[in-house]
Amino acid sequence: MIATPASPLAGPLRFVRYAFMPNKLRFCGSDDNTTLFGYGLEGVDDGGLKPLLSHFTGALPYLQLIARANGIADPFDPRVVEAYWLGNELLKGVEVRQLHDALLARFGAQLQGRTRELVLGKAPAGARPHHNFHVLDVHSRVGELDHSLATLDNCRISWGKVQRVDGAELLIERHPLVMQEGKLMLSAARPERVVRQIDGRGFADASQVGDWVSLHWGWACEVLTERQKTNLERYTRYHLGIANQTI
Repeated sequence: MIATPASPLAGPLRFVRYAFMPNKLRFCGSDDNTTLFGYGLEGVDDGGLKPLLSHFTGALPYLQLIARANGIADPFDPRVVEAYWLGNELLKGVEVRQLHDALLARFGAQLQGRTRELVLGKAPAGARPHHNFHVLDVHSRVGELDHSLATLDNCRISWGKVQRVDGAELLIERHPLVMQEGKLMLSAARPERVVRQIDGRGFADASQVGDWVSLHWGWACEVLTERQKTNLERYTRYHLGIANQTI
């Protein structure tokens, strides 16, 4: 079963669902994790959330690029936020030169030689400004995180099918990232336990057996629609192919 939400989710609130756990782990954003969690739980965008999200300097430039390329004024527009974390048609609205120039402006000064060529070359290779592109091809090369397989697998947005709801955890089946014959790929689905609640509450409280949920650093971000799950899988596999060109 794949759930369909009753109403659209405001962009800043969806952003919180994905940014919450890396913020809790102190990888990104400011020291406002409790406040962010509260916003995500209450589901109310009162205007105070966007200033907090401006501290997520890893994701925000991509949101701004997607919005600008598609003629959207607000980088936290729900379509833009969904495009970055999960993937949608807005990614195709970003031209090769726009992504190349954005990567050059952001990382050009800190990258040298072959590494600089590899990162900038991802735009003409077909990369899109999706979170999983950044994880697979940019993160480690700009020194933001180590390049271990476990880090890549935890940091990318993945998806899993709920097998059992077990208190604050979900038992899911998920395709983990593996290295085979020198290439990154998704292995056969295997069972994993992930966290869905802290102190009895979370963002995927409505999840049921058979639902697909998105995952970030072992945290169940939300229940996915069929369209969202399909887009996330498609853009993940697509960017694995691009990453494998230069491994």
